[in-house]
This record gives sequence, C-alpha cells and structure tokens, in this order.
Amino acid sequence: MSFFDKAKAKAEQLFGRAEELYGESHGDAAATLDGEARRLEGEARRLEGEAEEEAAERDEGDGTHRHGDDGLAGAR
Repeated sequence: MSFFDKAKAKAEQLFGRAEELYGESHGDAAATLDGEARRLEGEARRLEGEAEEEAAERDEGDGTHRHGDDGLAGAR
C-alpha cells in the first residue's frame, strides 16, 4: 500500500468520524450512519493495505521463495 493510499484511508477515517460526531450532536441519524460507514471503510482499507505489506515482506524476507519455484523441485 503506497503512502498515498495510506493517507487516503486515514482521511476517510477522520472525515467519517467527523460526520459521525456531527450526526450525533445534531440528532441526524442519517449523518451518523453515513459517517460510521465512511470511518469503517477507511479502517478496512488500512487493514487490507497492512495485510498486503506484511505478505510482501514475508515473501521477500524468507529468501527461500523464488519466482517460478513451485517448491516441489526436491520431491521430483
């Protein structure tokens, strides 16, 4: 996940939380729900990006996995 994607996800979280608070303070249920949905969507994007980064680091870090290697060379 790029820096831009992380920033966008964080902005969605913050905007969603602000909208959620506005809805709660003004008794606007629609704004509250919309804000909560935006906040959760931003959080989901952030978590998805973190999972992708961890998977990429794991593939690069172990040194045993190579592109085109199915892992069965020793078993043939």
